[in-house]
Amino acid sequence: MTQFDYDLFVIGAGSGGVRAARVAAGFGARVAVAEADRPGGTCVIRGCVPKKLLVYAAHFREDLDDAAAYGWTTDATFSWPTLIANKDREIARLEDIYRTLLKSAGASLYEGRATLVDPHTVEIAARRYTARHVLVATGGRPVRPEIPGAEFAITSDEAFQLAELPRRVLIVGGGYVGVEFGGIFHGLGAEVTIAYRGEQILRGFDDDVRHHLHDELVRKGFDVRLQCDLRTIERRGDGSLAATIVTAGAPQQLELDAVMFATGRQPDTAGLGLEASGVRIDANGAVIVDEYSRSSVPNIHAVGDVTNRVALTPVAIREGAAVATTLFGGRPVAMDHRDVPHAVFSQPPVGTVGLSEAEASTAYAAVDVYTATFRPLKYTLSGRNERTLVKLVVDAASQRVVGAHMVGPDAPEIIQGIAIAVKAGLTKEQFDATVAVHPTAAEEFVTLRDKRAARR
Repeated sequence: MTQFDYDLFVIGAGSGGVRAARVAAGFGARVAVAEADRPGGTCVIRGCVPKKLLVYAAHFREDLDDAAAYGWTTDATFSWPTLIANKDREIARLEDIYRTLLKSAGASLYEGRATLVDPHTVEIAARRYTARHVLVATGGRPVRPEIPGAEFAITSDEAFQLAELPRRVLIVGGGYVGVEFGGIFHGLGAEVTIAYRGEQILRGFDDDVRHHLHDELVRKGFDVRLQCDLRTIERRGDGSLAATIVTAGAPQQLELDAVMFATGRQPDTAGLGLEASGVRIDANGAVIVDEYSRSSVPNIHAVGDVTNRVALTPVAIREGAAVATTLFGGRPVAMDHRDVPHAVFSQPPVGTVGLSEAEASTAYAAVDVYTATFRPLKYTLSGRNERTLVKLVVDAASQRVVGAHMVGPDAPEIIQGIAIAVKAGLTKEQFDATVAVHPTAAEEFVTLRDKRAARR
């Protein structure tokens, strides 16, 4: 007889938690998973998947405009309720798949908020279960700034369930969530203002990427306010909103239908009982873990956004599989967080992998930089004034490509292939020796010849 009910108890049925549960069960472990909301987690229910579906919807307007240059005559109308209903149906289908995956693996699913009573005991709805190992995979949640009227704003969670499309939207924040939802609302016909308190959008990305995307958004008609603060939000009698923003010390009031906070996310650890069980938490609420995702309590692990390392779904999945293999597969596995590709589904989208120019200039004695901008072939007939950026960052000494960046149509799809080359440590010479696929935008990565010294 074992002294524990389960070998592994996973708190959170998102991508990382479910992958860990399935892999652990595959090794013969007795596994349980608790989920306070809906199986699938942020990515499936209110993140990556529904967001990408709305991005597709938003881009049809430009596609329809461009179609005329290719001989098509269109007479199209848009229905927000239809889009949301179809999105909801797909998300419900995916939720059922997650349930089925757990059941097929032999894992028990408990629906309810789980808390730690002690390092080996989990409580759900007044019932307690013991486990040899516990994995925390509760993800993150949107941050709401503490300003007057904040309760009248929405976050990305609520944006997917709006009853109707707002006509005038203020996006507060210039990170990937802000520019992505700005693109969704703008593409579907809304007037969009992006207010960001920093000097340029997409903090943490390569500077050329940041400036290029900013210029393209402005060209498309976005009102982008940099070094801008939101001070107050007021609800009017007719249901509309009035928001006061301050740019360069000058206040201005905007008349709006919606204000959306895209001001970051924080680990969802509050009320889990982690600290009382001895788990160390940082100032932002993230679980502090080592390279094997092990917390300060040896039998408690954490993966995904709750650790605030690289907050991406594929990373959480890899981390979850690594923990399960380490605990039950007979060999220690650590997730490699280097050269993780990123995508921003803005309009136009961004794809990036490896180091930015600034990061590479700090890491290496000398850096070679290759860039090109061009109009995509698709837009030569329609005359759309949009340009694509491609960029390679190269260690001058070894000639290894240490960073690749793109802004333009299909950038996320293209950067996935380029990420293999960067991860493999290929050199600029090997990129140059690769025959181009013509005519494509991706070929620019193997035809870049004009070099400039890195800016320092």
